[in-house]
Amino acid sequence: MNDQYTIRLGNWDTLKTDAQAIRIEVFVVEQNVPPELEMDEMDARCLHAVAYDPSGHPVGTGRLLPDGHIGRMAVRKEARGAGIGGLLLQGLMAQAQARGDVSVVLNAQTQAAPFYQRHGFRVADRGEFLDAGIPHVEMRLDFSQVAK
Repeated sequence: MNDQYTIRLGNWDTLKTDAQAIRIEVFVVEQNVPPELEMDEMDARCLHAVAYDPSGHPVGTGRLLPDGHIGRMAVRKEARGAGIGGLLLQGLMAQAQARGDVSVVLNAQTQAAPFYQRHGFRVADRGEFLDAGIPHVEMRLDFSQVAK
């Protein structure tokens, strides 16, 4: 992990500008997800995380929904491989655990499943499905099965 990055947690009003810019760049531009599918009404109800590089430039984001789902995990192309996704994921998982969630669930792009498995997530039995035309798998992590 790289400790030169800062993770800020907050609501949509606080982090919208930075989180939205990253999500548009990664999902809409890079992966061709329709913009109307990328931003949704759940943003206002989620806890958001944004990672900043040492110069204060936003480089990654993710969100935690009220029901324990983690989603919209995205890291800008130029910042990938520096451990930012892991920092964001660990931060969101810690927030879920702190508020009393017993597990977290996410829908991972199939190609990203190994990343989440390295953080303790297991693929659910649901099988692969398409979301915005991209293959995904449902993954879960039960906090009771995580070594303390």
